[in-house]
Amino acid sequence: MAMIDFTLDDSVAVIAMNSGENRFNPDFLNAFLNVLDEIEHQTEARTIIVHSRHEKIWSNGIDLEWLVPIIQKGDIPAAKDFFYLLNKLLLRLVTYPAVTIAALSGHAFAGGAIMACTYDFRLMRSDRGFLCVPEVDLGIPFLPGMNAILAKAIPHYKLEEMQYTGCRLTAEECVEHHIVRQACHIDDLMDATLAFARSLNKNRAIVHEMKMRLNRPIIQAIEVEDVPYIESGKFNIG
Repeated sequence: MAMIDFTLDDSVAVIAMNSGENRFNPDFLNAFLNVLDEIEHQTEARTIIVHSRHEKIWSNGIDLEWLVPIIQKGDIPAAKDFFYLLNKLLLRLVTYPAVTIAALSGHAFAGGAIMACTYDFRLMRSDRGFLCVPEVDLGIPFLPGMNAILAKAIPHYKLEEMQYTGCRLTAEECVEHHIVRQACHIDDLMDATLAFARSLNKNRAIVHEMKMRLNRPIIQAIEVEDVPYIESGKFNIG
């Protein structure tokens, strides 16, 4: 099974993440970028849905088992290249020329929560799964672009609490704070997400231009950052 694949449902492309906990490493990021390119250039899809085939995890973010040894052996160029590649995927999702929906079919932790916030809409299973950014406990400060992405989807008062405490939000709490559009049982999640997606048959060019204008602060934050924390001593994992 491919790490990332997709199926078409009329004008909706349904992307499945098939890489276990869907942790970010170069292979995963490149596979995701390739699928996004294929959908844009070889289909007429106007809406995309992203879900996970893992029974309880949507994405657990950065693959620390891959990254930590690279940093520990001092391969700073490889570590920086990874973060630039991660930024490339996050920017691609924020500016993608289609309406994007995350079907949060399980936990979205750390970088997984950040990626969830790149989408235009989020629906979340109510019977299992948390949204959480535990970086305060991992010793990983957020890059400027990551902060801008989180602020896109999470109200500032709640984002402060999440960042400084590392608390976990349930689906119901995410609905209460307007982070996700709808919470529903896993058995109903994809049907509800597909029904919503089919109602969003919007012109690609208009959607893209709106995103370029609406998400300008995120684009600027990602484009100017130089991934400084690894060399500065502020990136203290491992």
